[in-house]
Amino acid sequence: MSDDASREAGGAEYYPFPTKNNLPFSAAVRVGNMLYVSGQMGTDESVKIVPGGIEAETRQTLLNMKRILERHGSSLDRVVKCTVMMADMSEWPAMNAIYVQQFPNHLPARSAFGAAALALGGRVEIECMATVD
Repeated sequence: MSDDASREAGGAEYYPFPTKNNLPFSAAVRVGNMLYVSGQMGTDESVKIVPGGIEAETRQTLLNMKRILERHGSSLDRVVKCTVMMADMSEWPAMNAIYVQQFPNHLPARSAFGAAALALGGRVEIECMATVD
């Protein structure tokens, strides 16, 4: 168990976000050899959506997800499932073009859906599940 985790009944380890942003959920939760990463958005260090539209947001979203995975012993190569939420499904092709670049060795199973709105006025949010040693 890492220094920043708390362990609960059933062996789940809850990892908070590294910054004090008072979000009401964990950045990730580990149960056995699975790491469940909360939905990530295209936010910078100040928790503001990056400028540049869907492509820039998708790149930043996946970078944020990669950082959490690596911080807790996993990687994008170990992602087995993603869920993509989008504010505008017409941006699907542009999001996909960036998404596939981040998974050169395999494409995880994936679900996607459109939403009326996303937090912070974002265009895309992606959550994932990955294996971990």
